Amino acid sequence: MGTGGGSGMVTPQMPGPRTSEHEAAVRALTQDYARLPADQPVRLAKATSNLFRPRTEATHRLDVSAFTGVISLDPPDHTGTATARVAGMTTYEQLVDELLPHGYMPLVVPQLKTITLGGAVTGLGIESTSFRNGLPHESVRELQILTGSGEVVTATPAGPHADLFRAFPNSYGSLGYAVGLVIELEPVRPYVELRHVRFTHLAEVTAAIGEVMATRQWDGQAVDFLDGVVFSGTESYLTLGRWADRVEGQPGPNDYTGQQIYYRSIQHRRRDVLTVADYLWRWDTDWFWCSRAFGAQRPRVRRLWPKKYLRSDVYWKIVAFEQQHGVMAAIDRRRGRPAQERVIQDVEIPLARTTEFLEWFLAEVPIEPVWLCPVQLREPGGGGADGGSPWPLYPMRPGEPYVNVGFWSAVPILPGREHGDVNRAIEAKVTELDGHKGLYSEAFYDEETFDALYGGAAYRPVKQRYDPDGRFPTLYDKAVGAH
Repeated sequence: MGTGGGSGMVTPQMPGPRTSEHEAAVRALTQDYARLPADQPVRLAKATSNLFRPRTEATHRLDVSAFTGVISLDPPDHTGTATARVAGMTTYEQLVDELLPHGYMPLVVPQLKTITLGGAVTGLGIESTSFRNGLPHESVRELQILTGSGEVVTATPAGPHADLFRAFPNSYGSLGYAVGLVIELEPVRPYVELRHVRFTHLAEVTAAIGEVMATRQWDGQAVDFLDGVVFSGTESYLTLGRWADRVEGQPGPNDYTGQQIYYRSIQHRRRDVLTVADYLWRWDTDWFWCSRAFGAQRPRVRRLWPKKYLRSDVYWKIVAFEQQHGVMAAIDRRRGRPAQERVIQDVEIPLARTTEFLEWFLAEVPIEPVWLCPVQLREPGGGGADGGSPWPLYPMRPGEPYVNVGFWSAVPILPGREHGDVNRAIEAKVTELDGHKGLYSEAFYDEETFDALYGGAAYRPVKQRYDPDGRFPTLYDKAVGAH
């Protein structure tokens, strides 16, 4: 792997034929779309999914298997920024594999390998570079989108389709599907050096997050990556990462793709070093900590579990099987155990209110650990044409720091309660604290509240322009109505 650094020019590695192949695939896709019945729901034929909400089954699926891989890699421009033209269904696993040998990575690499680039842009993504690089869609310079009208348009920040460019993030395929994107890249170095800093009070954690976000330093050292884990109200850690050219202080980089479990190392190591690839996928091996539900963290089971199956998409398939067949739910019923409510959410809370949210959550919801991922928009002084958020369907305020709080588990449905009560309470608290929740999992908002929270006034004219016949479900139908 190259060390990157951005000092030299990168020769494009994907010559013209990839562009020709992509253009041919776009033509074939529009023809396939035109043949679909206009009154039937349409969905992409994807092998994997990272959604955790029920969906109605689509009769007709578009084959998008041709839209994978890097189409072209372009050298740094006058600003020193390299870019890549990438097919929309490329997973981040493939994207990283293709870019790292040339010394580059996307500005934000979401935690799970099978998230697609187009999916991260239309559904939002986040990771430990988000405190300085924002969200994946902010590093997109151009979007090639199949719209509901069957036309493929090219949307840019200032072009004739700028309205679609702004509304596309968080639209979850309700406005169209990205078949190609031009994204900015960041040069990499071989290793990431980590410091795990412990805190015993939640207010101390959020104060430290604010300091790092403001200065990009901690204790005199640069911070290039920032996230954290709350194990309890009195035990939290921030993981501060920085680029490194060599391994120091240990024999070699640690490997958390086999017997070692990354999240447990946070409590026991003060310092660590990983290769850049292993760092980017440190959470995928055990789906953060969720693999414990399948026994994959038990030493005897883990020794027998093939290494190639220690990955998030395998666990997701297990969950999908359980959702369809309810094997464990039936066993629990026979044992007299209460039914479970899934609580799988990522929420963005303003930094100033994060301590309040964490204290409430730990007191009210029996889920630990909890992930923390600081984020702020890349352009603090930016905004839309109306002076508001530049991304109206997920209106974070420019210049304000936020913390993504992630929690993924299930809680018992207590006597006198019903499914959805805990999720509704969380939604209410997030709204009270001026935050937002991601829409990849179940949502329980009424339509009026949803419309106010997720940019309904900006969404409706864009929906009418690019999907006038309603070929795709609305965002509310997809996020709340399970379409």
